Amino acid sequence: MLKPPSLFLLLLIITITPLVTCSITLMSPKDLVDQTCQKCANQSKILSYPLCSTSLPVIPVSHSANLQGLALIAMELALENVTSSIETIDKLLDDENVSSIIDNLKDCMELYSDAAWTIVNSIGAFLSGNYEVPINWMSSVMESASTCQQGFGKKGEGSPLTTENYNLFQLCGIAVCIIQMSNPVAKAS
Repeated sequence: MLKPPSLFLLLLIITITPLVTCSITLMSPKDLVDQTCQKCANQSKILSYPLCSTSLPVIPVSHSANLQGLALIAMELALENVTSSIETIDKLLDDENVSSIIDNLKDCMELYSDAAWTIVNSIGAFLSGNYEVPINWMSSVMESASTCQQGFGKKGEGSPLTTENYNLFQLCGIAVCIIQMSNPVAKAS
């Protein structure tokens, strides 16, 4: 059974897919995922092709999505990462063995809580046809992941959230790249 966010995403993609056209309509869906991930990795030295090409296909509708659908999938995956990370931070805050990093964890909790709302609002803006706002907002979530990670380094502590921060940074970067690729205004200029 699909989780509620995945069901929501499925309905959005089914609704939006016939309404939008994209320049890569003749490719098979697997090729679209692969070529999109490759293009994003080629455009940025910081984006991971392996993470992109293994993350997007996890959502079953990615196999029939266009670029706009892939952008929604990347944002949905980022939101799932944030939700899972908040649960991890909650558990860590209850652990007495992490008292030396409690302030960092609280900072990360605030950053991740804000990131959840930012991603939800980015999805709404994207669905309304506004591509610039989600690009800016998803970029700010990337900064939140970096800020969380750097907070631990300032105290000389290892971060228990390194994987979560890396994945969030990557998923948001992938979403930004795909939104830019699917932006009809950018294509026209």
